[in-house]
Amino acid sequence: MEEEQYKEYEPVRKGRNGFLKGFLSGMGLTILVGGLFFCKQEGMLDRFLYKEADLQASISGSDTQDKLQEMEDLINEYYLNDVDSEELESWMYKGVMAGLDDPYADYYTVEEYSSMMDSTSGSYKGIGAILSQDRTTGQISVVKCYEGTPAEEGGLLPGDVALKLNGEDISGMSLTELVTIIKKGESDEIILTVTREGEEAPLDITMVRRVVKIPTISYEMLEHQIGYIEISEFDTVTYDQFIEAKENLENQGMEKLIIDLRNNPGGNLSTVVQILNQVLPEGLIVYTEDKYGNRTEYKSDGKNQLTIPLAVLINGESASASEIFAGAVKDYGIGTLVGTTTFGKGIVQRIFSLSDGTAIKLTISKYYTPNGNDIHEKGIEPDVTEELDEELSQMVSIPKDQDNQLNKAIEVLEGK
Repeated sequence: MEEEQYKEYEPVRKGRNGFLKGFLSGMGLTILVGGLFFCKQEGMLDRFLYKEADLQASISGSDTQDKLQEMEDLINEYYLNDVDSEELESWMYKGVMAGLDDPYADYYTVEEYSSMMDSTSGSYKGIGAILSQDRTTGQISVVKCYEGTPAEEGGLLPGDVALKLNGEDISGMSLTELVTIIKKGESDEIILTVTREGEEAPLDITMVRRVVKIPTISYEMLEHQIGYIEISEFDTVTYDQFIEAKENLENQGMEKLIIDLRNNPGGNLSTVVQILNQVLPEGLIVYTEDKYGNRTEYKSDGKNQLTIPLAVLINGESASASEIFAGAVKDYGIGTLVGTTTFGKGIVQRIFSLSDGTAIKLTISKYYTPNGNDIHEKGIEPDVTEELDEELSQMVSIPKDQDNQLNKAIEVLEGK
């Protein structure tokens, strides 16, 4: 989960005579970013400057500089192929973040940072599809195509596996690289060659990218005046979409509500707090604690408390902000959690933008449910356990009348 707060600092002038010089300058900036954040935000000036000095000595000391210079000299003299100095420099920064041994820490190039910001804003120029990459095989496949977007109109389908982009083989390409080309390549016409189950030969899917606004909320009125709201992720656009869905269902006479958080990976802390302020009574929503024990609380004013019976659907892919939602509902006892135990990501990341347009992401705190529960690597157990039927788990899109977890939630509400 990421807090929707970004920091920018005065630029550090960086030459490009070699990747070593750029790397060392960049490391100084990365350390400065961390130092300014903790000194300003947490009042830990002396303590953090001491840690900063230790870090600077270990990363950008003379031994490190000498070793990097030796490596650069050997590469320049003996390496057979051409060297992309900017690419080398980027991967050195990525290596520093990888050295933290935190799967959520990362370094973003300018292009990656821009793409990531687009993905959390809910509006960007592209084709309107969610893609994923298998970490083991590197295979990139289509997860979802949004309604009314170039992907849907072009005939792209969930489950399609990408082979080529505009005629070029994409094997060995990262998901970020592919998405960047799709969003910001030279041509607005995108031709994605895919394999599809049931088709003998690859298919060419032609799409024309344009500005698309991604819906993160879908909703409908079920039988017996039970409202249903599915939240796919918590982006900056999600709060307004939630309010629209809730008001529309209320105007239709909603008497009970199901909120579906299955497969919701999380998103912005501020967004889930806003939405829970439309659900919870007055009181604590969630609180975070950083490495120094500093505590930040997020509270509901109780003015918009939901007073109708509520069920929340969760599963093993409900993570981060989804778990804040589920944890608050469970602690207050205002709804019933139905499904399976959640993912168990109880830590918060923050994005720090750097002066050259790049950025780093750091884990900066843990969060706790209103009752003080630490759910990291544990998850939240449902009140009513209901495993999804095995044959349904293989489907990309499950018909609601066959969804046994949804039907269980309906059953729970009908008994209230």
